[in-house]
Amino acid sequence: MKTLAQMIFDDMKVAFGVTEPGAIAFASAKARSLVDGEIMSVTLDLNSGIYKNAFTCGIPNSTELGNAYAAALGAVGGDPALILEALEPVTAADNEKARRLVEGGKVAVNLDRITSTIFIRATVQTTGGVGEVTIEGNHTNITLMRKNGEVLFAADPVAAEEDPCEDIKKYTLKQLVEYAKTVPLEEIAFLKRAFKVDSELFEEGRKAGKTPMTETLIAENGGKVYNGDSKKSAAIVAVGAIEARVAGVPRAAMSITGSGSHGILAMMPLYAVCKAEDRSEEELLRAVCLSCLVTIYIKEYSGRLSALCGCTLAGGTGTAAGLIMLRGGGDEQYFAAVCNMAASLTGMICHGGNPGCALKALVGVNMAFDAALLAMAGTSVHCCHSIMGSTPEKTMQNMGYIASPGMVETERHILEIMQDRK
Repeated sequence: MKTLAQMIFDDMKVAFGVTEPGAIAFASAKARSLVDGEIMSVTLDLNSGIYKNAFTCGIPNSTELGNAYAAALGAVGGDPALILEALEPVTAADNEKARRLVEGGKVAVNLDRITSTIFIRATVQTTGGVGEVTIEGNHTNITLMRKNGEVLFAADPVAAEEDPCEDIKKYTLKQLVEYAKTVPLEEIAFLKRAFKVDSELFEEGRKAGKTPMTETLIAENGGKVYNGDSKKSAAIVAVGAIEARVAGVPRAAMSITGSGSHGILAMMPLYAVCKAEDRSEEELLRAVCLSCLVTIYIKEYSGRLSALCGCTLAGGTGTAAGLIMLRGGGDEQYFAAVCNMAASLTGMICHGGNPGCALKALVGVNMAFDAALLAMAGTSVHCCHSIMGSTPEKTMQNMGYIASPGMVETERHILEIMQDRK
C-alpha cells in the first residue's frame, strides 16, 4: 500500500485553467494528432459533470467560454503532450480558426450520460480521416484511440474506474491526523510547489484585472492581502486564485481530486493563515497535508464530479481540519469541526466552472474558520442530528452519499436549466 504522502503526490496535477476545459482540449488535441489534413468537424460526447463544469468556463489564452471552444482550440492549436496544459501554446491565429469552426456549426457537443464518472469522447474529422479518443475514470486516462475506425489503443474501461486513492477509506480521521503530525517533512515538501503555483495564479489574475470580487475584499481589508487578520487573508487568497482560474487567466493551478479549485480551497487558506500569523514551514506543511487527506477522503465518497460543490465541502472541511491542527485541537475538536461543516454546507450545488465558484469559495473559507472556532470552543452540531454520523468518518461518508447518488436528480435539473439557455 502506498504511503499517504505518495497518494497526495500522485493525485496532485498541474492544470492550466479549469480542469474540465483542459481535459476536453487534451482529448481533442490527441484525436487531432491521429490524422492529417484540414479539420472539418469536432464532436464531443461528455458525461454530465464534464459538460456542466466547462459549460461557461473561461479558457486560458482565449476570450471565449465553454465546451465547444475548448474542443475547437484543442483541435486546432493544442499540444497533447502537455496533457492538462494542452492549451498553453494556443495563439491568436488558433483562436480565429477555432471561432470559425464553432460559428460555422462544425463543433457538436453532446450530453452523453448523467453520472459522476468522467467520460469524454472527442472525434475530429479532417480531410485526411477521423481520429477518436475516449477518456474515462479521470481527466487524463485514455481508454480508446481510433483512426479511421481502426483501434490503435484500447484499455479495459473497468480498469479506468480503479481508484488510486481508494486506500484512504481504510483510515480513520484520527489516523490521518497522526500521520500528518508525524510524517517526515521531506516526504511532504512537494506541497510547497502548490503554494508557488497558486500564488502566481492569484497575482496574475490581479495583474490582468480579472479578479473584481477579490479587489473588493482587498479594499475592505485596508488595501492589503495580508494584514494580520488570517481569516480575511485566507478568503482573499482563495477567492482570488479561483476567480482568476474560472476567468481563464493563463496560469496553472495545482489540482487535487481532479480539481484546481479543490486544491486551492484545501491548501491556500492555510498558506495564508500561516503567512499572516508568521507560522513555521513545518506547521504549514503538516496542516496542509491533513487538509489534502481529508479532502481526498470526502471525495472518495462523493465522486470526482457531482451536483455538490466539493470545492467548499471537501476542500473547506480539509481546511477546517488543518485549522484545528494549527490551533492545537484534539480528537473531539476534529470531530466537532467535521460536524459543523457537514451541518452547514452539505447540499451546496455545483453549477459548473464560472464566477460563482469564487463566491462559493468565500463561503467555504469563512465557514471553515467558523467551524474550527466553534469546535475549539466545544460547540458543534451534535452527531445525533440528521446526516451526522456517530464517527467523523461516517459523517464524511454521509456528506459524499448526499452528493452521489443523492444529488443525481439535482444534476439532471441543473443541466436542463443550462440546456434551456441555448
